[in-house]
Amino acid sequence: MVYREAARYPREIAFAAAALITTAAATLAIPWRFKVIVDDAFSGGAGAEQIAHAFEYLLMIVVVLGIGTALRFYFVSWLGERVVANIRLKVQENLLRQSPSFYEENSPKEISSRMTSDTAIIETVVGTTVSVALRNSLTAIGGILFLLYLAPSLTLGLLIGIPLVLAPIVFFGRKIRTVSRSNQDRVADVGAYVTEVLGAMPIVQSFGQEKRESKRFAGVVERTFDSAKSRILLRAAMTSIVIVLIFGGITLVMWRGAIAVSEGAITGGTITAFVITGGLVAGAFGSLTEVYGDLLRGAGAADRLAELLHAEPAIAPPPKPQPLPVPARGSLSFRNVSFTYPSRPGEVVIDDLTLEIEPGETVALVGPSGAGKSTLFMLAQRFYDPDEGTIRLDGIALPSADPAEIRERMAFVPQIGTLFSGNARDNLRYGRWDASDEEIWEAARLANAADFIEALPQGLDTNLGEDGTRLSGGQQQRLAIARAILRDSPILLLDEATSALDAQSERLVQEALAHVMRGRTTLVIAHRLATVREADRTVVMDGGRIVQQGTHSELVARGGLYAQLAKLQFDAPRSDTA
Repeated sequence: MVYREAARYPREIAFAAAALITTAAATLAIPWRFKVIVDDAFSGGAGAEQIAHAFEYLLMIVVVLGIGTALRFYFVSWLGERVVANIRLKVQENLLRQSPSFYEENSPKEISSRMTSDTAIIETVVGTTVSVALRNSLTAIGGILFLLYLAPSLTLGLLIGIPLVLAPIVFFGRKIRTVSRSNQDRVADVGAYVTEVLGAMPIVQSFGQEKRESKRFAGVVERTFDSAKSRILLRAAMTSIVIVLIFGGITLVMWRGAIAVSEGAITGGTITAFVITGGLVAGAFGSLTEVYGDLLRGAGAADRLAELLHAEPAIAPPPKPQPLPVPARGSLSFRNVSFTYPSRPGEVVIDDLTLEIEPGETVALVGPSGAGKSTLFMLAQRFYDPDEGTIRLDGIALPSADPAEIRERMAFVPQIGTLFSGNARDNLRYGRWDASDEEIWEAARLANAADFIEALPQGLDTNLGEDGTRLSGGQQQRLAIARAILRDSPILLLDEATSALDAQSERLVQEALAHVMRGRTTLVIAHRLATVREADRTVVMDGGRIVQQGTHSELVARGGLYAQLAKLQFDAPRSDTA
């Protein structure tokens, strides 16, 4: 995944590679110039001009090294930022394709942590670690070749020890990758916990649970620390063993080199260059052992993001979607539908339900909590497919149509008015992004939201805060209703749409909704029966089944569950005042 994204930018890779090769060559040229300086400039017979030339060349190499390092840093860092940005975009794009069942099994808070902490690790790996690893690899390889040129017999002694160095790297590397993946999971737990608790801070403080939450957080942090300790211990052991082997081998070789100089077998400049190059090679191998652990950590982070990137949506458009009829009629049909949520396999939520909804009809869904009312809305919008039976929109079976086209024909008002961080205008035109300000204000007036929007400091341009927290619950709900009105879809889905409104606002919004509902198919979920007395038909649900249907007066006269609910809501207050 990471390599594939980086390969999209061959020009930047070429520039980075050129700078990398240049800096590696300049680094190895420094010992060569020291050899020349020691053998020629310090030979005793060299003049001032010869000495000056020797050091001028060394300064030129240093300048090239500095410029090359700056270019390498720029292009490699650019690649790291670009690759991470692309991965984030692709992961988010795939997450937006997932159905709600995906988020029942995968916590959004944990996903958020992956999108931040894991991508930060990849950014570091691509933008820094890979560059360091390649630079040190080139330095190590070039250094060994230079050492062979300087003193073949001494260098062969170093090469014999290389397998001894690689063995612990491979051994510890496998273990580090497994532990790094576990450590990233624990880091994600920290992020998910913080998001959850800070988002519910009023509840935490209302119930005086600050100390308990501190203890819970301490437990999460300690588990993360324990996981990190295992990773750190393995990396420390690997680094220690490799450094001892590398520098121990170089010390032995230097020992032999010193004897060779004393015997006149090699020059002082040669042994100087050999020592400096040997130090560079040893440092390169030592650095490789450290960055290897980072590379493995990045691989673990990439694996976690790849799971999100390659997740297939449970609900997807068919290869050749069947277009919905134009113009839209607004009919809905549920025939012998049964459904169980994937996360609750033993609990049947909808049980062999058949319901025909005609174009322009207003149907109220009532019944106790857990009867399956909201689930019908989820099925109608094809967030899930039924286990059995068929659902049709304007005569077309939902699995045969494009889900986006299905949802385009529906406007949904949830029980809790979900808003986004941003200004009021953007939250309202979420229903129809190309709406003009005039259309936005008209929808706001119909939802009885215009007055409080006008009173905001910057009107439509006022930032509402995260989740719309700068508004009251009733104001949030009225914005959600205005958003649905602005969508202007043939089917309107209202899930307790006025539950958060005061009596006066509820009356005004009900009048507005009555106007908006004309000519539209409307499904209304309501617990307050007074809000749906004028519905064309009321469907009473219990245990995932339809137990009664009819008008308000018919159902009251017939008795049963609806009559019991009506008696509780309408008769009890009158008996109290009698």
